[in-house]
Amino acid sequence: MENNTCPSGECPGKDGGQTRREFIGKAWWAAAGLFTIEAAGGMVASLWPKLKEGAFGGKAKIASLEEARAMPVGTVTYFAEQRLYLSRVEAGLLALYRKCTHVGCVVPWLADDPSEDHLADKGRFNCPCHGGIFDRYGLVHAGPPSRPLDIFPISIEDGELVVDTGNAVQRSGFDESQVTKV
Repeated sequence: MENNTCPSGECPGKDGGQTRREFIGKAWWAAAGLFTIEAAGGMVASLWPKLKEGAFGGKAKIASLEEARAMPVGTVTYFAEQRLYLSRVEAGLLALYRKCTHVGCVVPWLADDPSEDHLADKGRFNCPCHGGIFDRYGLVHAGPPSRPLDIFPISIEDGELVVDTGNAVQRSGFDESQVTKV
């Protein structure tokens, strides 16, 4: 008995062509491979942060040189997006990281609390987690923190104060070399 499914003898697959089943199978594998490549590419791309200019983790212009010079000694200004306080001390400026050196809590500036330094009568940093108290220099006056608040390097570029928030500097005390003179 003769097979009449391909009467002329031109059945796909017999002479090197593809059957529909083979084509669909290859198409599924190609789609699965494309999906895997896209998923891997998306995952790798998500590992690199996309820093906004001036945001935390990079360099940020925070004030003009004229604005910095006009700040009275004892002034502390908060920059939320850069996660720092700019503290005007007698010798110049300190960029203090807002993170407590004990366990990393955000340390708020409390302008109405009694001062821990000689620059003004009121104002200090109080860590709400474990009671760490810091002055305008970032030095510890009470609580469990074992070292002062970290600082960020400040540079002056084209008449602007630029703080490098990607480079926190740990310190064991205050030294005049930590201050940027304006």
